[in-house]
Order: sequence, then C-alpha cells, then structure tokens
Amino acid sequence: MTDRMLWSYKEIAAHIKVQPDTVRSYRKHGLLPPPDHVEAGKPFWYADTVQAWVESRPRNRGRRAD
Repeated sequence: MTDRMLWSYKEIAAHIKVQPDTVRSYRKHGLLPPPDHVEAGKPFWYADTVQAWVESRPRNRGRRAD
C-alpha cells in the first residue's frame, strides 16, 4: 500500500529527527528528492517519497538507529 499523504519540511524533519532548517539545507544542496507537489511556492513530498529517500541515504556517523 502507498502513503499519498504530503509532508512539508516540518514532517520530514520530525521523521528523521532533525530541525526543519536542516531539511531545507538538504534540499538547497540537492540531497533531498525533488518535491512531488508545490503549492503557493511551498514544496511537499509524498510520505512514500520521503521513506524511500530515508532508506537510500547513508547513515549519519554518531547517530544511533532507533
């Protein structure tokens, strides 16, 4: 089953346990996938897109997986 819920920077940040500004920086540096939807200039990603991205990204040094 797919999750078509749209996530903002805030939801992505909560999911990966960082601040929203960190997620904005990831996008600025091309580390975040392109948004699935843009509304009024604000980017949004489907939860599925974010979860696939999280699975594909290298693990952070010093961070413990939960």
